[in-house]
Amino acid sequence: MSEAEEIRNLDRRGAALVYAAVADAVAAQIESGQLKSGDRIPGELDMAETYGVARMTVARAVRELRERGLVQTVRGKGTFVL
Repeated sequence: MSEAEEIRNLDRRGAALVYAAVADAVAAQIESGQLKSGDRIPGELDMAETYGVARMTVARAVRELRERGLVQTVRGKGTFVL
């Protein structure tokens, strides 16, 4: 099962935080080299569709990635891997 499918199947009422699962999935792509330094990560709407979550969930996941020091958001340009 892919990470996107796993996130879609998370119990929304359970203890697992959906935004953290999305952040972990993107972090894993960065760590594996699938997303490299300077790469733009997909936009919030694209990620929301991919993972089957609300756009606000993706926004919180991106904030988590920024707090982890993995990405930087540039207004009007997008969010990029550091």
